[in-house]
Amino acid sequence: MADLEKINSSENPTFPHILSHAAKVPGLIFLSGQTPVGKDGKVVPGGIKEHTAQCIGNLGNVLAAAGSSWENVVKVNVYLKNMDDFSSMNEVYEKLLPTPKPARTCIQAAKLPGDVDVEIEAIATY
Repeated sequence: MADLEKINSSENPTFPHILSHAAKVPGLIFLSGQTPVGKDGKVVPGGIKEHTAQCIGNLGNVLAAAGSSWENVVKVNVYLKNMDDFSSMNEVYEKLLPTPKPARTCIQAAKLPGDVDVEIEAIATY
């Protein structure tokens, strides 16, 4: 696709060469799922609250690299290893995301990459 631009943030850990942090097409940015991994490639310490904050921060880095921000996010998908973490994840999500909140889906996933407890992906405009 000629209008497809791959986006990577230098602030985030790198993905295998087959992946991008995001794909940008005219008017839209599709952000790959971000896990609670710091720039050093290691899962940040803490529990679901710290991990949710890291995922949101990682997505913010990618949004900035793509010329956008959380204010332009229209859809979010949250994948939790354990749905019992929903309230704690939601507490951080509510605090860190701007209002109005984007549309969101949250599901429990049996296993996430690196056996982390949360992964978040998004779609934004620019």
